[in-house]
Amino acid sequence: MSELVLRSDREGLATLTLNRPDKLNALTVPMFLELRAHVERIATQTDTVGLVMVRGAGKCFSAGNDLAGIAGGVEAPKPGFQSETLELLADLPQPVICAVHGHCYTGALEVALAGDLIIAAASARFADTHAKWALTPRWGMSQRLPRRVGRAKASEMSFTGRTYSGEQALAMGLANECVADAEFDAHLQRLADQILANSWFSHRANKRLMRETESLPLAAGLAHESHRSEGRGPDMQARIAAFTSKGAARG
Repeated sequence: MSELVLRSDREGLATLTLNRPDKLNALTVPMFLELRAHVERIATQTDTVGLVMVRGAGKCFSAGNDLAGIAGGVEAPKPGFQSETLELLADLPQPVICAVHGHCYTGALEVALAGDLIIAAASARFADTHAKWALTPRWGMSQRLPRRVGRAKASEMSFTGRTYSGEQALAMGLANECVADAEFDAHLQRLADQILANSWFSHRANKRLMRETESLPLAAGLAHESHRSEGRGPDMQARIAAFTSKGAARG
């Protein structure tokens, strides 16, 4: 039996690929079990993993929760298991990119919203269809979507069940970038290389500060940053020395 979530590593980038392409990567309890195992392992690997990317195999990111599983009453190991798993993904010390092509509906959108960045292909299609099936969010949609796009747009998505293109997702702030499909993989590699070239220490520290202060008033957030910032990283001196030596060589 093939793995339902594949992991591949390249020079500090850990890529997790949802792997049910014959079912449009529809999300199941066994998939979440595998996703959780990968996420828990990556959380301990900050020395070797500086960036995480989540994407889908085949034609799309994911068509969403497997409706057959819902109708059949397939149970998770405990209540809130999927939501807890996505919280672990969102709380990874490393930055997380969700790379979306094709369908990204409902439960899959909740997965994507757990990422720090959403990069959309032009073919991406986003929707919240909970209301279409008489369901309500349980994996974070009602909290993460309004925080990303604003309450008015989140309400529109939720009430209409409308599908939005990659370009529309970019315009509303759901996606950070929208890239032509032919250039998608190359763009993702360049973006990953750009992020990984910067200090992994800084990435982890900045992510922690943003996560800890996102619900605080400005004054409290500023005080938190002032007193709780991790300051200089262990690679600071080497980075400055490398920069100044290049400048001296150019001079």
